[in-house]
Amino acid sequence: MDKKEKSLYILAGALAGFANGLLGTGGGLAIVPILLGPLKLPPKRAFATSVFIMTPICALSAALYWFQGRASLGHAAPFLLGGLAGGLLCGKLYGKIPAAWLGRIFGLLMLYGGLRCFF
Repeated sequence: MDKKEKSLYILAGALAGFANGLLGTGGGLAIVPILLGPLKLPPKRAFATSVFIMTPICALSAALYWFQGRASLGHAAPFLLGGLAGGLLCGKLYGKIPAAWLGRIFGLLMLYGGLRCFF
């Protein structure tokens, strides 16, 4: 890994951590485009790597929110149950979904999230 590539990894990680810590989400939105673009990872590897990267970042942010009294486990629990089920199902189906469709789904989620911020 050369210096430029290493710098991109660090920048993407910093953006992901910043978005996750400040907004509670969105780290993957910073990481995936860098993994796909300048770092040239194949789409499936980029999406899976993003999840792998975001897990400890999310755990850290969640712990900080919890200890600061900003998170509600009672409100989070139902989402966690559904999220775990969805993660398990999609994790198993992941290899069967064409990379082009993953990109389209990701793009639609980015578009939806962006529009929701304005309207």
